[in-house]
Formats: sequence, C-alpha cells, structure tokens
Amino acid sequence: MPKKMSVLGGGLAAALVATLTLALAGCSMETTAPGSARQDAAADAKGSFGRADCRKAKCIALTFDAGPGKDTPELLDILKEKKVSATFFLLGRNHVLKHPDTVRRIQDEGHEVANHTWTHKILTDEKPEEIRAELEKAQEAIEKITGKRPRLMRPPQGRTDDQVSGISKELGLSQVLWSATAKDYSTNDSALITKRILDQASRDGIILLHDIYKGTVPAVPGIIDALQKDGYTFVTVPELMAPAVPEPGTIYRP
Repeated sequence: MPKKMSVLGGGLAAALVATLTLALAGCSMETTAPGSARQDAAADAKGSFGRADCRKAKCIALTFDAGPGKDTPELLDILKEKKVSATFFLLGRNHVLKHPDTVRRIQDEGHEVANHTWTHKILTDEKPEEIRAELEKAQEAIEKITGKRPRLMRPPQGRTDDQVSGISKELGLSQVLWSATAKDYSTNDSALITKRILDQASRDGIILLHDIYKGTVPAVPGIIDALQKDGYTFVTVPELMAPAVPEPGTIYRP
C-alpha cells in the first residue's frame, strides 16, 4: 500500500524548474512545473499556445476552489469586465448540483472547468473505491451540465499520493497544485487577501483562491489590477503550460 504524502502549496518555486522530487517517509513523488512542461513541448510546437505565448508573456494562472457559490456570478462579472480567464475547481454535490446555471456560464465564458471532488473528502484518507467515486461523480455531474468532462482536478488540501495519482490517471485527470494562497478560508479581510497574493505572485505561478468566502470576490479586482500593472498576463492552467497538454495523473505545481 502506498504511503501517504502531502504536497501542499504555499512555498514559491523558481520558474521553469525541472521536475521536482518530493520525499517523505521513504516514498517519493514527482511534481512538474507548468513552465518546464511548456519548455519541453515548445520545440515541437506549431502555434498552439492559446491566447498567450507564455514563453514570452509574464503569465500567471488564477484559480478558484470549492464553488460555485452565491458570489460566483459576481466574480464572473468581474472577470468578464477585466477580460481575464480563470480555472474553476468545482465541488460536486452541494455546489455543481445547486448552481448548474453558474457552471454552464463558467464554461460558456471561456474559463476552464475542473474537478475538486464530490464532497471534499481528503483523498489520501480514503479507499480506492471512494477516491474513484469522489472524482467520478463530480466528472459526471459537470459533464451533464457542460457537455465536457474536466481534464484537471485539485485534490482537497493538496493531499495526494500514488494511489490518488493512479486513479486520476485512469479517469483522465491531471492534478494541479499552487504556488500562491491567500488562506482566504481564515480571513474575510479583502485587503489582507490581496496583500498575501501580491506578495507571493510569480511568473508561471498558480494562485489559489476560494469564491465561496466573503472576503475573496471583493479582493479580485485589486489583485487583477495590481498584477496587470506589474506586467502579468492571466491565463488558464492549460494555457500556462501550452503547447504542452496536461498529462493524466501528473501532478503540476509551480
């Protein structure tokens, strides 16, 4: 049985790092930086970079977990006004099923729709059949609404192991962690949320926020404006690594 390992985000990593090896209790897992994946694929690229060529642009990915919620339509209005695309890791039972019109809107407005499990169970604490159910139920619910199965997932709390990776691979899901987090579950202070993200932002980074907490959505305009002023281009996670294509089972972390 594989030993559990947490690969929680929060520390900054240099851009275009080669594959990282993380080890705990004798068990090692690899994470791949999106910039490294892009660099490896770029030699064979034929213009498939999406809306920005992140080899040249100073790219960063904005991601939201655990929605959609009541404030997500307001967030979508902000993103539309700012002409910014994001990646949404959606929760199944109490969110996707409760807000199908918002899920459809996320898809229709060009954002990446991704999987954050059915009920937010910590996957490394579960047996294989429960891990599969947590991911597959969310896949099916999202596909029923959008017509597409997600290709990305984010494990709750960023906790993954070899077993989770294997099942993710079978289901066609890549795992996406992060490099910047506001810990917005612990504060409703929008100014503090903004400061935490701006302090951690880096080229080829992945920002983690939650559109279900009171202070988060009001912080988004300031985060976008400040980072754009600093030369950043916002892209979805797949665009961040383009022309590489997300590989099922792989753990991506800046």
